Amino acid sequence: MGNVSLDPQLKNTDQATGGEPAEYALGYSTAEFKRLELQGRFFGDLTEDVLRRAGVGPAMRVLDIGCGVGDVSLIAARLVGPSGSVLGIDRSVEAVSTAQRRVAEAGQQWVRFATSELDAFSTDEKFDAVIGRLILLYLPDPSAALRRLVHHVRPAGIVAFQEMEMSLCRSVPDTPLFHQCREFLLNTFKRAGVEMDMGTKLSATYKRAGLPAPQMIAAARVEAGADSFAYEYLAITLRSLLPMAERLNVATAAEVGIDTLAERLRREALEHGSCVMPPTLIGAWTNTAA
Repeated sequence: MGNVSLDPQLKNTDQATGGEPAEYALGYSTAEFKRLELQGRFFGDLTEDVLRRAGVGPAMRVLDIGCGVGDVSLIAARLVGPSGSVLGIDRSVEAVSTAQRRVAEAGQQWVRFATSELDAFSTDEKFDAVIGRLILLYLPDPSAALRRLVHHVRPAGIVAFQEMEMSLCRSVPDTPLFHQCREFLLNTFKRAGVEMDMGTKLSATYKRAGLPAPQMIAAARVEAGADSFAYEYLAITLRSLLPMAERLNVATAAEVGIDTLAERLRREALEHGSCVMPPTLIGAWTNTAA
């Protein structure tokens, strides 16, 4: 793998060229890292499907942007195998440390991680694919970020990202507690400056970055019954988001009742025979110019 250069003068910045916002709305707590792992399991097959459709496969060199605790990097590692390589980049030292531990436990020696702000990342290596999940929605200028990242991709290489369509999160019927939880989540993300419907904006984002129009697909978990993880997923996401919700005057801890929220959501869904759909994921992939 080529040398990775991380310019310390560019760390912790919020550049107009597409770098990370000054603050990640969900925070960097141990609980958030665990939430990311659980989210990775919940959505893992949906992400793997997008990467397979995009053409990620054996012996490829893959760059995973905003890798967090390594879930997408681990998926890519399985697809490229030991003849390939994966480099995951994230701004959080603690998240990268967790990702390194998980890769070591999985025995995937062909995966590496580095800590860097997106704008500070540079390398002399050319990759066969640049990928990411739930990262562009947090960037102030995702098109500029993609335009910069494409310089690290070989001709005819793959650009594949998967983002949320938060407004499609719903319950049928729309029950009171679920509706309140959904409003807390959406209003907090919106006030924090997160692009809640980045999924449907991927095509325009790719085009503004100078990339060909992507192929796209939408996928979602549709959940019902007592054993669904959806109730816990919504609750743990709101738990990570709660400090931001309080700061932005969206909701207080007392209003949310976070410690019992998952069980109350489950009980409400069973009482009403609800079908719950967490946010839809939309994947988009294309190839750089040959």
